[in-house]
Amino acid sequence: MEKNLKKRETIHRLCAKGLEIFHEKGYYNTSLDDILKELELSKGAFYHHFKSKEDYFISIIQNLVVQKVYALLVEPLNTQENPLPAILDTLQNALEPGKRNEMAYGFMLNDFLTEFNKRNEEISTYLKDIIKVWEVNLVSVLKRGKLDGHIARHIDCEGVATYIIASYLGIRSLLMDSTNRQLKYQYIQQLKHYFSSISERQTVA
Repeated sequence: MEKNLKKRETIHRLCAKGLEIFHEKGYYNTSLDDILKELELSKGAFYHHFKSKEDYFISIIQNLVVQKVYALLVEPLNTQENPLPAILDTLQNALEPGKRNEMAYGFMLNDFLTEFNKRNEEISTYLKDIIKVWEVNLVSVLKRGKLDGHIARHIDCEGVATYIIASYLGIRSLLMDSTNRQLKYQYIQQLKHYFSSISERQTVA
């Protein structure tokens, strides 16, 4: 058991470092030699843990990216009775820079989705599955909000979830090389207006 724990710790450490490397340089701009140099590993040691560079990146997605997205955008959805303020809070927090927000620097999921689009179907599928998990959870809390009387009964929850995801990925792209607080403010204000329009009570704090 201790051996397995040590192995998991090693994999986690290698994945954490790899995530930094790939996010900074991009997957296709990073060679295996770059990875070995940064990780201070021999080829033999690397291949002991991973079959290939692609397998290494998939391990990073499974071990880290999924957890980061879930912690940032899914877990907080159930913290309030009314889902609309909860969703707004998650998006505001996800857009805030700072050490506590590990995904603030460019929203890595969005960056990777763009980089792998039409270039690697397998990795793109893993990344899109993460978005799907977020979508399913958004739809779930929105439907609950309708039943509890917080959201107007005529609202299409699937459509709202799609809009939320698309708008967030879009603003993250615009903010990729910027910390423009005015842009963030405008985005959040428009979201508030939109959420008010679909709220049964017509107000979202």
